[in-house]
Amino acid sequence: MESVIYAGIGVLVLLVLIVGAFLLAPSRRRRRDSSAPATVTGAPGPDTGPGEAAPGDADDEPAGASAPVLETPTEPTSRLARLRDRLSKSNTTLGRGLLTLLSRETLDEQTWEEIEDLLIMADIGVDPTTEIVDALRERVRVLGTRDPQALTELLREEMVRAVDPTMDRTLAVDPIDGSPRVVLVVGVNGSGKTTTVGKIARVLVAQDRSVLLGAADTFRAAAAEQLSTWGSRVGVETVRKEEGADPASVAFSAVERGIAEDLDVVMIDTAGRLQNKKGLMDELGKVKRVAARPLGDDREIDEVLLVLDATTGQNGLQQAKVFSEAVNITGIVLTKLDGTAKGGIVVAVQRTLGVPVKLIGLGEGADDLAPFDAHEFVDAIVDG
Repeated sequence: MESVIYAGIGVLVLLVLIVGAFLLAPSRRRRRDSSAPATVTGAPGPDTGPGEAAPGDADDEPAGASAPVLETPTEPTSRLARLRDRLSKSNTTLGRGLLTLLSRETLDEQTWEEIEDLLIMADIGVDPTTEIVDALRERVRVLGTRDPQALTELLREEMVRAVDPTMDRTLAVDPIDGSPRVVLVVGVNGSGKTTTVGKIARVLVAQDRSVLLGAADTFRAAAAEQLSTWGSRVGVETVRKEEGADPASVAFSAVERGIAEDLDVVMIDTAGRLQNKKGLMDELGKVKRVAARPLGDDREIDEVLLVLDATTGQNGLQQAKVFSEAVNITGIVLTKLDGTAKGGIVVAVQRTLGVPVKLIGLGEGADDLAPFDAHEFVDAIVDG
């Protein structure tokens, strides 16, 4: 009998030990997991944000797992076709308005004044508008034509002349004298500078150019992370420092590293700044000067691209003037052109600065940035 009792007690103790081990195991596992260092491996995937790890644990990846697939842009012809389609839709008011006025039975003084008003409302500017209308009136008078198709072609020719297809719109991105080209990107807050840098890098990498990014926007907390994410998506590295660091030192380090690694292009993103803040504009000049030092005494920054929000209209022209005085702009990137029917800002800003619009953006997508083409632009307006 005693042996039965002892056996029963033994079984009971064993059951208690098993249940206790089962209950304690999760807590021990949780403590072990919480003590592990937090790491982020690889570039963020399409569904992960800056600083987030991709789904799954690093330990779950099989040995020899393939590297993440890097993004590549669509073919230039495809991008231009899609951009033209979106541009024509955004400028329907201007194009149709002009053609409606030119199709009237009589082109009297009032009609010509309405044409002038429509062009000025499209932000083309007073002087370019006067030139377009005067030339168009003279050609219509000399030719004596009232044929809608002929008038449309005359309008197209005068608009193309105003946009000026002779301007050099190429980007300086081919290395020179064994050192990289340096592209500085500037503009006001919210104009899309960081995104523009990422999109340009995307295209350059697809063209087999080696690229390095410099995160000289050290004031906006998420700027460096945003730029690094763009870099990871296309397979390029980003030079960055702690928040609040001297932007000029970041630019200097980026160019110095670009030279040491024999890269093709170094692109530097700068902090957005208001054009009426003299101290900030002076600092931008300093960033440009310091970034050029590693290039040698006979070299300056190759490209200074001003990113302008096309929806700001005439206010954008004032911004352009001040930035040009501070850092000598070499080209303009017009973003959000799909958000306005005032495509004439292209003409106005080129006249104001004497430098070309080199790139246009028509949306938030990675491929919604393309080289500006005068003929494509005017066709999209007139044929819209």
